[in-house]
Amino acid sequence: MKSKIKKIKKNLQITFLPFFLQLFAKLIYKTNKKRFHFAKKMDGENFILSLWHGDLLMQAFNYREFKPHGLVKVIVSEHSDGEIIRRTVESLGVGSLSGSSTRGGAKALLGAIKALQNGVDVAITPDGPKGPNHSIADGVVLIAQKTNSKIVCFGSRASKCWTMNSWDNFVIPKPFGTIDFFVGEPFDIYGLTLDEAKEKIKIYMGKVYEQ
Repeated sequence: MKSKIKKIKKNLQITFLPFFLQLFAKLIYKTNKKRFHFAKKMDGENFILSLWHGDLLMQAFNYREFKPHGLVKVIVSEHSDGEIIRRTVESLGVGSLSGSSTRGGAKALLGAIKALQNGVDVAITPDGPKGPNHSIADGVVLIAQKTNSKIVCFGSRASKCWTMNSWDNFVIPKPFGTIDFFVGEPFDIYGLTLDEAKEKIKIYMGKVYEQ
């Protein structure tokens, strides 16, 4: 009986929570002042979008401002929590690819490579889905080196926000403040070892907030 109730509760969350999350994200975005700091426009070139898991909420808006006519898909976990994220981001105009470093990794890798080859940008949280916070998993390196794609780091900083007590310190901007949106300089990791590539990505992820 308990398992049945738990299943019903999870199904209700998957069905209704994404609608309220995307509505909440749009409300937060509209009620804040916005400032955009873009190192370089990339309208004609697709890329890998790298962002921290805890900074995920506002990045669909950041991408749309940066590349108004672009197509992007984000890699999300095949876990039920990933389904909630998938439905939420799709309501915000972002496609999805199933899989993560902990579940469906090969599927996500192949899907990301195919998307990039077809001119679609791919977004990945290198420290997701379970951390450690601000770590770099192998996935972003493998995808970039298999496709010779450049990496572009995205980030945001809110003048007023809530920070969740979670492994990723998930940030939720408060209404009626200012959000600074950042997009860094594109870079590549051609010819680097796995450790060298991870270190370079982490450096650029830190630099994006310094613009």
